Amino acid sequence: MIELTRTEDVFVLRMAADENRFNPAMLEAFDEALGTVEASEGPAAVVLTGQGKFFSNGLDLEWMMANVEQGGPSLVANGLQALYRRLVTFPTATVAAVNGHAFAGGGMLALACDQRVMRTDRGFFCLPEVDINIPFTPGMARLVQAKLTPAAAYQAMLTGRRFSAEEALAAGFVDAAVPEDQVLPEAVERAQALAGKTRGTVETIKQRMYGDVAATLAETVEF
Repeated sequence: MIELTRTEDVFVLRMAADENRFNPAMLEAFDEALGTVEASEGPAAVVLTGQGKFFSNGLDLEWMMANVEQGGPSLVANGLQALYRRLVTFPTATVAAVNGHAFAGGGMLALACDQRVMRTDRGFFCLPEVDINIPFTPGMARLVQAKLTPAAAYQAMLTGRRFSAEEALAAGFVDAAVPEDQVLPEAVERAQALAGKTRGTVETIKQRMYGDVAATLAETVEF
């Protein structure tokens, strides 16, 4: 589900599961891939990307509903919060190469990274929770609010609007908007530029920047 490759000092984690929705298998694949990065030595940085027209469409609602009696919704929600928490304080630079649609949990995955590069010709950034009647968990709300200005957070969280790459750039959701063939190279270039930073220092700074976000994401949620 995660294809892990390396370009110089940059580990590229490519989600390769159609719409790249989050279920236990995807979350386990992320855990393993990020563990490989953390176990590496020397300069390193991470780029997250998807394939085709999808970066990630968020929660695997079909799997969750099929496993309600086994606690599927809470299992996935808490696992996803753990992934966000790990990324927010990850000891290397993280860049999201948003190759296509980044919806709901997929949009928040991009926001959990340090930087975001988005494809201009196809795909939207959207947090549709207000329209599908799934309120943000406290941790997810804190994540969005920590990464966006108050005005941008309002637009993202309370309108359910779909943002094109150009609109996402203007609102501050992403750091660059480029054609499809430049998305991954631009993200890798940005990650490589930060790969030499000392991991312990990077992690400490992120902990101090986003400690409250990480703490809220650590709170267990029930559905």
